Amino acid sequence: MAFLPVDEQLDVIKRGTVELVPEKELVAKLERSKRENKPLKIKLGCDPTRPDLHLGHSVILRKLRQFQDLGHEAILIIGDFTALIGDPTGQNKTRPPLSREEIEENASTYLEQATQILDESHTTIVYNSEWLGTMGFEDVIKLSSKLTVAQMIERDDFSKRYNNNEPISLHEFLYPLAQGQDSVHLQSDVELGGTDQKFNLLVGRQLQKDDGQEPQIALMMPLLVGTDGTRKMSKSYDNYIGITEPANEMYGKVLSIPDDLIYSWFELLTDIPVEDLPAYKKKAEEDPRNTKHELALAITRMYHGEEEARAARTHFEKTVIGNAIPDDAPTLKYEAGNEVRLLDIVSDAGFTSSNGETKRLIKQGGVSINDEKISDKGYSITFDGDTEFTLKVGKRNFAIVKTK
Repeated sequence: MAFLPVDEQLDVIKRGTVELVPEKELVAKLERSKRENKPLKIKLGCDPTRPDLHLGHSVILRKLRQFQDLGHEAILIIGDFTALIGDPTGQNKTRPPLSREEIEENASTYLEQATQILDESHTTIVYNSEWLGTMGFEDVIKLSSKLTVAQMIERDDFSKRYNNNEPISLHEFLYPLAQGQDSVHLQSDVELGGTDQKFNLLVGRQLQKDDGQEPQIALMMPLLVGTDGTRKMSKSYDNYIGITEPANEMYGKVLSIPDDLIYSWFELLTDIPVEDLPAYKKKAEEDPRNTKHELALAITRMYHGEEEARAARTHFEKTVIGNAIPDDAPTLKYEAGNEVRLLDIVSDAGFTSSNGETKRLIKQGGVSINDEKISDKGYSITFDGDTEFTLKVGKRNFAIVKTK
């Protein structure tokens, strides 16, 4: 294929990027790639430690997709071997190991979701157990000699744990070496990662130099701030938006973000052309309410299509702004004389994933019956002949509950 001019490729590559180490070498690689009409190898590693992806994960996957669209080779590494070690990045304690069965199950779901963003037909998918799993103890000793303990302790997460007398297992030192060995094996030109992955990405550069290879470029993307506006997006913080969430939920959650996140979310999560971003920044400052609706529509459209995205906007306007019950609200019926816990009714409606989540919502005032908030986690309803009420869970979920 004919590659775009290097400066135009750089405009795409640098969109939202925090750091390129080093940019000069990337320019040289792009120039050679264009001159020889040969794509660069762009590497992204992901450990299947969780089965579900959220918009925070999409930031780095979208950057890989941008390289694909520029004509370069996208290599997605499923870290089925490194997941056995556990990435210590950002951890204040040793991660519990996953079983191979958990890893395989998570990897399958991860791939299914990641290919909603990547062009699957032009993505090379590899598993690092193919080369790391065949290494002998002698190979591991040789690899371990490439870095010193002092270099490892310089890592921010290790140094904090060391200074706080928190345990660091020896096997955690092997993780960045294993990730770097992935780069050596694949002879990658560029490796993508979040800003918290800088140490690991630079280890890859060092190991490639030691092996006589041209070192990879380390490209770092920001960690997406979650819907709470303060911490990185994470399921643990309950400030995430899953990429497989229903359109109504996705649309409504995007609208819940603080105004100061609108521009960065446009930049990192949408396909708005680079040249149009300044105009969106201005719109976000002058009219955040309507601009946020544009953002919600753009993001929901990417994962659900135009029709569902428009329907999600209509649903939000009707249920949240108009406070009306949606036409598609489910109806739940219970036998007369039965006493049913509110927890079970919410679970039957499918609005939460666990009783723990339901209890948290009740405590936070997020569950109501006929517009009356219920704060008692043990609340139950006894159904008589004419019991009927509207159940509201969160801001967007409604159900009609009645006696059979």
